[in-house]
Amino acid sequence: MSDVLDPGPFFHGTRADLGVGELLSSGFRSNYRPEVVMNHVYFTALRDGAGLAAELAVELAGGGTPRVYLVEPTGIFENDPNVTDKKFPGNPTRSYRSAEPLRILAEVTDWRRLTPEELQAWRERLAVLTGPGGGEIIN
Repeated sequence: MSDVLDPGPFFHGTRADLGVGELLSSGFRSNYRPEVVMNHVYFTALRDGAGLAAELAVELAGGGTPRVYLVEPTGIFENDPNVTDKKFPGNPTRSYRSAEPLRILAEVTDWRRLTPEELQAWRERLAVLTGPGGGEIIN
């Protein structure tokens, strides 16, 4: 595991309707590559980054309500290699992953929603990422 320097707070974006105290865990299919069962649960220290993840989860699922949760890791975690040193230098997105569950502390509602134009741009990016030859998930 990498040295993790970020103290949080941490956020997770999803379309799942969860309650305080529930646990988010790995073992589910990726939003981006449904053929991949994820070995980790992902989170970020950026509230709006989690909002983006929530919006993309809804977009990829074809509907639902984007939700952002304040979360607490229950075990060790590391920098997310999908957006850090293996693909980009450093950790500008303050993104992390853990094989251990995340505990839901609260739902967060004051995150920035994407504009219709931003959402359309992400639809176009997602078509490339999720299509043939799209990005690999470092699992």
